[in-house]
Amino acid sequence: MTALDQIEPSLVWRHFATLCAIPRPSLGEAAARRHIVDWAARHGLAAQTDAAGNLLVRRPASPGREGRPGVVLQAHLDMVCQANRGIAHDFTADPIRPAIEDGWVVARDTTLGADNGIGVALAMAALEAPNLPHPPLEALFTVDEETGMGGARGLPPGLLQGSRMLNLDTEEWGEFTLGCAGGCDVTVTRRCPTNPPPTGFAARQVMVSGLRGGHSGIDIHRGRGNANKLLVRLLRLLEKRTDLRLCALAGGTARNALPREAWAVVTFPAADTSLVETILAEQLALFREELAGVDDAILLQANSAHPAPVLDKADQAALLAAIHAAPHGVYRMSPAFEGVVETSNNLGVMHLADGRFEATLMVRSLRDSATAALAEEIVSLFSLADCQAAILGSYPGWAPNPRSPLLGLCRDVYHREFQGEAVTQVMHAGLECGLIVGTYPGLDIVSFGPTIKGAHAPGERVDIASVARSWHLLTAILAAL
Repeated sequence: MTALDQIEPSLVWRHFATLCAIPRPSLGEAAARRHIVDWAARHGLAAQTDAAGNLLVRRPASPGREGRPGVVLQAHLDMVCQANRGIAHDFTADPIRPAIEDGWVVARDTTLGADNGIGVALAMAALEAPNLPHPPLEALFTVDEETGMGGARGLPPGLLQGSRMLNLDTEEWGEFTLGCAGGCDVTVTRRCPTNPPPTGFAARQVMVSGLRGGHSGIDIHRGRGNANKLLVRLLRLLEKRTDLRLCALAGGTARNALPREAWAVVTFPAADTSLVETILAEQLALFREELAGVDDAILLQANSAHPAPVLDKADQAALLAAIHAAPHGVYRMSPAFEGVVETSNNLGVMHLADGRFEATLMVRSLRDSATAALAEEIVSLFSLADCQAAILGSYPGWAPNPRSPLLGLCRDVYHREFQGEAVTQVMHAGLECGLIVGTYPGLDIVSFGPTIKGAHAPGERVDIASVARSWHLLTAILAAL
């Protein structure tokens, strides 16, 4: 981790380097939590873990500020685990290997975990920094944010003492976030009968790869390709041009990440091999034209495969039609916040093997009613294809309060320290603030953080200069509070 030893603020980067060395997938944050508990003990800080696995560390107010209202710093311990194809990385055992490139800290072939490891590192630095003026300080490190916000859901009342909270999970420097989307998952299953592979048929593994992927909330408006949707679109075309039979398919690895790769094992009459190759070449050219400037590196490949049992033709047609019709991308822009997505959906994960199909879609919206409405539409769509669909893991949005006293103070501090005006933003991504304020309704919350690009995808990177500015801003806000 010597690369990170050379950049400032050293206290923040030291904590982030340590987090990179500790595996911390969702539901696997125990080692990171133990590290922080031990570190807190060495610094004389009180720490406690709640039943959900969240960790709270307290630092008493600096001298003369004991009577001030307390402030909570909040970040989540877990990270999204994604690696490029062909990279053997075990996110439960292997460290993240950051590098410095052109003013950014980056993980070249995996996610970096700056979302939200940088937020954790900023909070830990505030708990440790000597001579830092601050009111009573609490740092809340939540778990399982990326797969279902389980930590925030399980946060008990009465644990937090502060009346203001700084969430450190915003990913664009110069913005204060004061509202975010809520969301839910739609899970789909279907059992399809299978038949022996037809005689005289060729078998191929057809793959879509090379897409950029990204965060299914922050990047949903960028028009990037969804490998699952593109693969099914290709399979539907092949159904029309040849006697295509589907054996298996899979795509995506996380419901909150845009799918970068997807594949299917199919059979078709051996005599149509040249036709299939021509169709793939034509579709690759078309996909590259449609995604020019967005996903130029898209690839379509057909490799030899072993014949396997195939779906009944009627079941195959119904299933592919439903996936093909499932919404993906921006569903509605916000009429209240210019340029902000209101409602979206991501067909994040799909899998078919031995006749059993499973899929997970993630719906987001600034309006909880719109989240529910779109999720019900998706359930209805898959029900028409004899699938079993359920809505799970709903969490509320964080309703913005433009008159927040904490926001006013943060904006004043930003103006004084950086001689400019910060942008006030509502985010089309899920922050834990909506769930936390549901348990602590009087809590005044603002979110900010450094610039992070490519969150939830390999190549994730964080801007070094914006980390320094975020640390400067955080310490100035704590002094003002």
